[in-house]
Amino acid sequence: MQEVIPFAKPFIAREEEEAVLRVLRSGWITTGEETLAFEREFAAFLSREPLHALAVNSATAGLHLALEALGVGPGDVVLVPSYTFTASAEVAHYLGAELAFVDVQKDSFLMDPAKLEETIIRLQKGGNDYPHRGVKYSPRVIIPVHFAGLVCDMSAISDIAKKYSLSIVEDSAHAFPAWQDSKGTDVSLCRHGEEKYFAGTLGDIGVFSFYATKTITTGEGGMVVTRNAELAKRISIMRLHGIDRPIWNRYTGEKASWRYEVVAPGYKYNLCDILSAIGRVQLGRAYALRDERYKIASAYDEAFGTDERFLIPPTGPGDARQLYPLRLTSKAIPRDDFSRAMQEAGVGVSVHFIPLHTMPFYKKRYNHQYMDFPETMKSFSAEVSLPLWPGMSGAQIERVIRTARNVC
Repeated sequence: MQEVIPFAKPFIAREEEEAVLRVLRSGWITTGEETLAFEREFAAFLSREPLHALAVNSATAGLHLALEALGVGPGDVVLVPSYTFTASAEVAHYLGAELAFVDVQKDSFLMDPAKLEETIIRLQKGGNDYPHRGVKYSPRVIIPVHFAGLVCDMSAISDIAKKYSLSIVEDSAHAFPAWQDSKGTDVSLCRHGEEKYFAGTLGDIGVFSFYATKTITTGEGGMVVTRNAELAKRISIMRLHGIDRPIWNRYTGEKASWRYEVVAPGYKYNLCDILSAIGRVQLGRAYALRDERYKIASAYDEAFGTDERFLIPPTGPGDARQLYPLRLTSKAIPRDDFSRAMQEAGVGVSVHFIPLHTMPFYKKRYNHQYMDFPETMKSFSAEVSLPLWPGMSGAQIERVIRTARNVC
């Protein structure tokens, strides 16, 4: 029986195992010095200038904390692409806010700045049909979603945010370590003076994911980054029950004290030292893992780039190649048939993403029709993500390519 090639597989080696054992044997396994070290190292990786990094137990938690810190609440509207995972949008509802979906650019998978501005103008003119009549809704935050390692046009989105006095929370779950050219910006903020800005540092707050399928993983987990000290302070307090001090200090150090104050009704969103230990090792090999993904993606580009049945994904020098979102043309078989045939042939595939405006909750709440976001639907209906994970053998890569061609 032929082996099954999984869609995704985390790269875990002896170093990660040893790091976990070290923490397990230390006597301290929840949030502590290991997590603090992970935060410092992550911030230093992204920027040579001061950057606050706060570890959390998921990117969803990070997005929630980001919006809460920015004061999002009832009457506010958060703008997000429909082409994303539900976490990007659902966090607005946690806080009583509403959503406005934005279409993606043609053939890019990424939020369209022109459509974004059109949506903001419509909202400011009162052009909405939100559930609570008599409530005045105002756009408040933009969540650009970097997709598959590709970074949104943050220059255009930032200009729009400034023009309409909106905040930006970057959903960078797919974008580590992705970057954009820093031409026209303050190079002093770039990492080690390099001519690039990392995704997640381009808005007011950036949120990363360390889920099992991401470019570096802790199994579950995430990181929130910001240059704003006040936002960082609020996120730090709210990620652990609204307590006014790092709670782990109650048990460690010469001045350990059981006293603390609850200053807000917070959440339980901290990341433990066991997972942070894995993250530190993964962070140290972030570029090596990125190079592995590039090698596999380049093989796919070469194989499918001249085949009229396929459209290879756009890319750029700062692309993290987190996914390989292949699209099928009219000369291929339908996407669902292709996906089924690949799975039956023992090659794992996935689809990213089912547009949120088609989901029952959002469709009903906002009265959306399937083709309200035509570019989103066009990309979704043709997209299938191929296996892309460090450690894939040359034979496995060739088999993915051969199977894709054959099933078409």
